[in-house]
Amino acid sequence: MIAPLLVAPLVPLLVPCAVPPLARRAVARLAPAAALWCLTATTVVLAVCSLAALGTLTLYGLLALPPFATLGELIHPLGAAPGLLPLAAAATGALAVCAWALPRSVLRQIREYHEVRKAADTQPTAGDLCVIDSPDPDAYALPGSPGRIVVTTSMLRSLSPAEREALFAHERAHLSARHHYHLAAVGLAAHCHPGLRPAGAAVRLAAERAADEAAAAATGDRQLTARAIGRAALATRAARRRPTVAPAATSGPVPQRVAALLRPPRPGVRGRRHLAAVAAGVLLALCACLSLAGAGAGAISLHQSVEIAQGERPGG
Repeated sequence: MIAPLLVAPLVPLLVPCAVPPLARRAVARLAPAAALWCLTATTVVLAVCSLAALGTLTLYGLLALPPFATLGELIHPLGAAPGLLPLAAAATGALAVCAWALPRSVLRQIREYHEVRKAADTQPTAGDLCVIDSPDPDAYALPGSPGRIVVTTSMLRSLSPAEREALFAHERAHLSARHHYHLAAVGLAAHCHPGLRPAGAAVRLAAERAADEAAAAATGDRQLTARAIGRAALATRAARRRPTVAPAATSGPVPQRVAALLRPPRPGVRGRRHLAAVAAGVLLALCACLSLAGAGAGAISLHQSVEIAQGERPGG
């Protein structure tokens, strides 16, 4: 039982290290909305599996100590292979850091949201538009009931009427697609494993690209949408304080997004791009399946070891 306990939980802890290159490839190859959902689901699964693996190692380390074995009603402590107890100690420390960082992140995001929401509710609105008198150009989608498009007077002055409509269409796409849930989920997942932190940037880019495409479809003019995003980004000198989960048209790699909007379709490479997109999705799904298998195998092996230590046979 020792080998599976030592090897299986390591799989969910190692797989997230492969996420950064796969996330970049997914954003580049998949359709923006598909990349957003695929990356969010994979990141959340990997985060949960890594926490489960840390919990398995921590529990095994505790039950290998006589006092905790007695509390667990074990006849004898679990046997420990060389290197397993130090690994369990490291897992316990990592789990403690996660338990400390996750609630802090949740509370911080809630506090930021309520502060900005309270300030926005005091401003005059026109439909879903909330205009703030400020010399700092900024615009973002503020989720809630109802959702609001927060924009400063300086940003309105920086854009032409047509560009404003393109910018508003972009932010409305964020609200209607509920992109803030994706940003919140991936932001919390990043606290569960350092290898998942780059996925946050990839998910934000995918959300912005999805909103870009929705705005281009709404306006019927891809060049206008690209110009509006580019001019809004150039006008933004320093972003106002906004919630972490509030998407904004000026965030992410704007030159890359503008280039994608201006890029003409290339029918000749459609087949290769389709295969590359499928491969990116399959690789992310494979990562999720490997993590699930490793976390499950580790939990099953621990359960069997506990049964034996209690004087029972597996299945008995």
